[in-house]
Order: sequence, then C-alpha cells, then structure tokens
Amino acid sequence: MSTAAIEIEDAVGKLLAVLDEDIRHIRKSLSTLDSLRRSVIRADDASLRKLLEVARSESSTYKKNEAKRRLLRKELAIALDCAPGQMTLSRLQTELSGEKKTQVAERKIELQALIGKLKKEHAGTMMLLSDCARFNSMLLKSIFQLGATGEITYSPQGSVQRQVNTAFVDSRF
Repeated sequence: MSTAAIEIEDAVGKLLAVLDEDIRHIRKSLSTLDSLRRSVIRADDASLRKLLEVARSESSTYKKNEAKRRLLRKELAIALDCAPGQMTLSRLQTELSGEKKTQVAERKIELQALIGKLKKEHAGTMMLLSDCARFNSMLLKSIFQLGATGEITYSPQGSVQRQVNTAFVDSRF
C-alpha cells in the first residue's frame, strides 16, 4: 500500500470517528428538542434552565468536532487532489473501496436521515415557541389594555367577529 493510500485510510478512519460523534450530537439535539417542548408545555422553568446549561456545554464540545471535521476534509481533499469544498462524503465514497466505502455510505445515510428528522423537529419546536409567544402577547394585551384591543376573531362558521370593550380581567372593585 502506498504512502498516500495509508494517509487516506488513516484520515478516513478518523473521519468515521468524527461522523460518529456528529451522529451522537444530532441524536442528543433531537432529545433536547423533545425535552424543550415538554418543558415549555409544562412551564417547567427549572428544566428549561438545565437545558440551557446543557446546550451551552454541548456547543463547545461540538465546535471542537466541527474543527476536526474541517481539518480532515482539508487533508482528504489534498490527498485526493480536489478543492476542500468539493470533498463530500459522496465524493469520498467514489474514491474508496471495500469496508471503508461501506462504512462511509452507512454514516452518510444515517446522517441524512437524522438531519431530516432534526429539521422537522426544529420546525415543530419553532412553531410551538412562536405560538407561545403569540399567545402570551395576546394575553398581555388583553389584560393590560382591558380588552379594548379591537382584536378580530372568527366564529365557527368563519364570519368575522370584533371583540371590543370587553375586558379579559375586570379590574373594577
């Protein structure tokens, strides 16, 4: 085996370890998003604080893994004579054979599936948080403006009903 082939095999081995860490991180992120949604729904401030601490510590760990991935990508690009921006897992697969090719393909498929799930879960969490913010805003307006908001609501039949001069909380004594 040539020196270049040994370097590539070594770099691919290291890359597989980095990809495994990426997979672990994405799974942890999915779990964190699930915990976040549950904590928001239960209005559990203590859990939300813990999640924030965990997210901060995971962030620094993940940045180190990203730096390793970038370095390995650059090394592989040099070894395979292509630009670092062109060095993708698909490109790497075409250059490999045997067990390493299979391992890279497996990681790629797993990462694609997890990323798809993460995007879906992230969108759902963002919608929940957006709805919570909107509801809180409407609630505060209703309380502090004593219902004189001129909000528009819709009946079950779809017709517009304006609710003005009705207080959410009656502040008269």
